[in-house]
Amino acid sequence: MVTRKQVGPGGGAALAPEQSRTKPPPMYKVLLLNDDFTPMDFVVVVLEKFFGLSREQSTQVMLKVHREGKGACGVYPHDVAATKVEQVSEFSRRHQHPLACVMEED
Repeated sequence: MVTRKQVGPGGGAALAPEQSRTKPPPMYKVLLLNDDFTPMDFVVVVLEKFFGLSREQSTQVMLKVHREGKGACGVYPHDVAATKVEQVSEFSRRHQHPLACVMEED
């Protein structure tokens, strides 16, 4: 812990602890990117399985991906976001779909 010198009563020096200021970790958005080959139902399954979204929420995100080219699945600390990107990418490859999953700083 860093300390700071202060003058106490009577002119003597005293050391006071400095307040610790920790920043929250940077957060990252996990995004799915649209493609012309991955079935919409598969995207819904991915959102339910890896992001814990309900069927209705998954359908809304899937439609956003379809219409706008990308959609946010969630916001996480770096390690969690990177793990989710890897899990979704591996799952998509295993099922022979080109679904792209990326992360970007929030």
